Amino acid sequence: MNRRTLAVLRCAHGLLAWSLGAAVAAVELGGQGVDPAGYDRLVEPRIVERVDERVLEVRAIGDPDDIGSAAFGLLFQLYFSSGAATGFTPPVARARWQDGLDEIPRGEWVGRYALPVPEAVESLPEHTPPDGVTTSITTWEYGTVAEILHIGRYDAEQPTIERLKAFVEAGGYETFGGHEEEYIVGPSMAGPGNPDEYRTILRYRIRKADLGRGGGPSGQRGFSGREG
Repeated sequence: MNRRTLAVLRCAHGLLAWSLGAAVAAVELGGQGVDPAGYDRLVEPRIVERVDERVLEVRAIGDPDDIGSAAFGLLFQLYFSSGAATGFTPPVARARWQDGLDEIPRGEWVGRYALPVPEAVESLPEHTPPDGVTTSITTWEYGTVAEILHIGRYDAEQPTIERLKAFVEAGGYETFGGHEEEYIVGPSMAGPGNPDEYRTILRYRIRKADLGRGGGPSGQRGFSGREG
């Protein structure tokens, strides 16, 4: 991920903070009731098995400069209007980015923004997504993943990403698919807060390096989603 890619992702992060003003409740970017200190152990990279998760997903195709704010705003609007928050601890927002962004025109970028939802949410309220945006209740697949906690500004993620990838390679694994960001602490409707205290989990699906070059073993498709 080079500087150009990071610059555009910084823009997407900024749009996320701005778009929270469109949400129907003043939630912090990061789950309510989440103790950020509880994640500090993840400053050391780790490999874990993670179960698949049912999510409300907003998928946006286009330049994040143009479409990101609408996508994030719609995500939070749908989450609260769907009743997902009733009796359910508000979860942590997350996003997935496709691999190889540096070779893809910005107008064709795909961003997938999501919030986990309980089984009781079977459908979405009536709404009209903007052009280039689709919504669904779907399942995000995981399996074996490598993850690490980045503490600090979004534009300083690259060394943390490189450290995680080096850890994966040293363990005889390789990443596949794009990367995921889970926003434990970040901006809120009250403002940007202190970027030096942001906490973001960076995550990749991984597989043994001698498996699946050219497609991977059956069922391992990177960060994919299936309608659920």
